[in-house]
Amino acid sequence: MKTTDHSTPRTPAPFEPFVPASASIPEFTIKAIVLGCVFGIIFGAATVYLALRAGLTVSASIPIAVLAIAVFKKFGRSTILENNIVQTIGSAGESIAAGVVFTVPAFLFLVDGGDYFRYWPVVMLASIGGVLGVLFMIPLRRSLIVKEHGNLPYPEGTACAEVLVAGEKGGSLARMVFGGFWVALGYKLLNNVLGLWKEVPAVVTGPRAAFPNATVSSEITPEYLGVGYIIGPRIAGIMVSGSVLSWVAMIPLLSLFVSEQRVQADLLALGFSQAWIDTHSQAEWFYRAYVRLIGAGAVAAAGVMTLGKSLPTIISSFKDSVRDLRGSDRAAGAGARRTERDIPITWVVGGSLVLALIIAILPQFPGELPGSLVMSLMIVVFGFFFVTVSSRIVGLIGSTSNPISGMTIATLMATCLIFLALGLTGEAYQAVALCVGAVVCIAAANAGATSQDLKTGFIVGATPYRQQLGLIIGVLASVFAIGLTLDLLHNSVYGPIGSDKLPAPQPTLMATLIKGLLAQNLPWGYVFAGMALAVVIELCGVGSLAWAVGAYLPISTTFPIFVGGMMKKLTDRMSRRQTESELSSGMLYSTGLVAGGSIAGILIAVLSSISLDEGGDHPNLGAWLNVGHRMGLPAALGSAGDLLAAAAFAVLCFILVRAARKDIGTEAH
Repeated sequence: MKTTDHSTPRTPAPFEPFVPASASIPEFTIKAIVLGCVFGIIFGAATVYLALRAGLTVSASIPIAVLAIAVFKKFGRSTILENNIVQTIGSAGESIAAGVVFTVPAFLFLVDGGDYFRYWPVVMLASIGGVLGVLFMIPLRRSLIVKEHGNLPYPEGTACAEVLVAGEKGGSLARMVFGGFWVALGYKLLNNVLGLWKEVPAVVTGPRAAFPNATVSSEITPEYLGVGYIIGPRIAGIMVSGSVLSWVAMIPLLSLFVSEQRVQADLLALGFSQAWIDTHSQAEWFYRAYVRLIGAGAVAAAGVMTLGKSLPTIISSFKDSVRDLRGSDRAAGAGARRTERDIPITWVVGGSLVLALIIAILPQFPGELPGSLVMSLMIVVFGFFFVTVSSRIVGLIGSTSNPISGMTIATLMATCLIFLALGLTGEAYQAVALCVGAVVCIAAANAGATSQDLKTGFIVGATPYRQQLGLIIGVLASVFAIGLTLDLLHNSVYGPIGSDKLPAPQPTLMATLIKGLLAQNLPWGYVFAGMALAVVIELCGVGSLAWAVGAYLPISTTFPIFVGGMMKKLTDRMSRRQTESELSSGMLYSTGLVAGGSIAGILIAVLSSISLDEGGDHPNLGAWLNVGHRMGLPAALGSAGDLLAAAAFAVLCFILVRAARKDIGTEAH
């Protein structure tokens, strides 16, 4: 006889983490804190270097998780929660560095902005923005991480949890990272320190050719190759297409119609000296005078369109997140389970108000009372809104695709519009607007990384308030190295920031927007042309932001990234696979290339800062070590030097593909 079941439907069982809430094992230990700070400093410095040179960053959470397991297995035992604290603290350095380098160097391009581009103001801006990003995420943890566990995957956070749970495989995983690291370090030693082959092989048509000043060049560095492999062939191809349009189409076209006298006059009007003009190629003239402004307009329009596409998600995420704020107080209570305890909301509110007051009253920041209070209010309001937005978006699409630049552009535009409404249009308010945008950008960037870390902790069974304290420690430890690296690169052989080797595309864009809105001193025709081109690309169904960044950057930067993307496509075809896990040998080896190349770049900057013979042939240690330059190898080899450089880069590509095809057995766990 059939009966009807009238029982109450079963509710889903609560999520059980890897380490139960009732367990008490070592977690927030001295060795975990120290190692996390070391990784935060290393990856923070590496991110500053990479972001200034290529305008890109790479997530550091997974490599740090792998390296934490390897280090502790080498020098002693550790628990999964200690390894989690290491990657939590260490990942703060990468996210803070990204927010800093995308905004703070823009002070250099503003009137009187150089007064704020100094070590301590940079450190304080980074500290305040980073800590605000952590504090604002605390009351959102339950609604976004816990209650939305089945809906928001937080891909990097989940991948980190898989690495930590599969800790017994840490040796093979770490070997791939270290393999790429040491190969990149050795390659940079031979190329950039000893100068045994050209750094930038190039093919350039002459100014009198039928197709004048067309340029194809490539800065053959391991970090760019690794970045290209990580982001994949599609995004790498879109980026290089922007550079091809700029350097192989627009520059030759402009060269056919614009006279040398006109372009030189326009360069002088933009602030370039006659000495600079005399020492640079005509292709570089047209790039600086026109194409870079077109690229800046394209990046601005692409950022706004990216933000517009995310607007429905932004609005819904903000509503959903603030709805559950009241539950955070209960979660912070002393009677809550270990895996539910957050830093109390009263500390969050009090700490946020103190930081806002510091910004308003300290002389290191632009603005004076009572106007500086308006700046602080905008930082808190925009900061909390975009922290909510950032956390929700990275939960869906990951930190790498987080449109931080679009959020920063929106913040700058809203801030400048408020200033215009209040009649505050003087040049002095340029730095104030940038200060608001910088703190909000840093807070949003760190909130995205914080969300991934809290997701990892939720899966493995970490204690939330200990992770939150670790994140604050990671911020405070890494900002000192970030500020030092920024200053070191600006005053090194690579600098100054904004030059050919440190183009800093995002900071230049931020300064362009601020000056255009407040000072109205920009040749808008080229900017509008770039905006129109970005709209065309978007209408073609292509992500315009990656294309616009490529249109702005030199082709020597995007071409090696494109080669890295092609290496990934080649590897996938040879291995007959559709997708590649973030824990694969190719991804880990490429991360090692990025880390090794970036660290080598910083070491080269250190060598170039050690003076030997000022005014002589070898003014610094880096120049003295450059054997190739002292022997005159580039000039002696001629066009054969380009072939030698291409051959060296081809060897590096071969090593990457061979490493990427190795099976490290990460799937079975």
